[in-house]
Amino acid sequence: MNEDEKTAKQYGATVLAYLGDAVIEVRVRTTLISLGITDPGKFNSLSQEFVTAHAQSGAYAAVEPYLTEDEAEIMRRGRNAGITHRPRNQTQSDYRRATGFEALMGYLYLCKKTERIDELFEKAYISVIDAVKNKSL
Repeated sequence: MNEDEKTAKQYGATVLAYLGDAVIEVRVRTTLISLGITDPGKFNSLSQEFVTAHAQSGAYAAVEPYLTEDEAEIMRRGRNAGITHRPRNQTQSDYRRATGFEALMGYLYLCKKTERIDELFEKAYISVIDAVKNKSL
């Protein structure tokens, strides 16, 4: 384990999730721009397909089989964080899993594992990316 990983593991799950939320947001925006989507209204509505708790819960399930032991541990920590609130119209289960996925992304960012972020993002959202491509045509 390198120094970045040691440092990243010292942060609480909610801190990792907070950072991971920003990492996901930047990755979503980058993906949409790379698909040629530049209209602000369309951009905003399509980005919602990636960032809702339900979508991130699906991302959690999609990447889970591909994780290392350390990554799975971080995602579990995020899922089990003592979060008592959730957005309206979201299930507690979706929200907890979304928090787990965000924690993983925050952890990988602190570990400077951008290639791994990209790899897992693609696995997590391949069906969403394909749907967005079809909608933007």
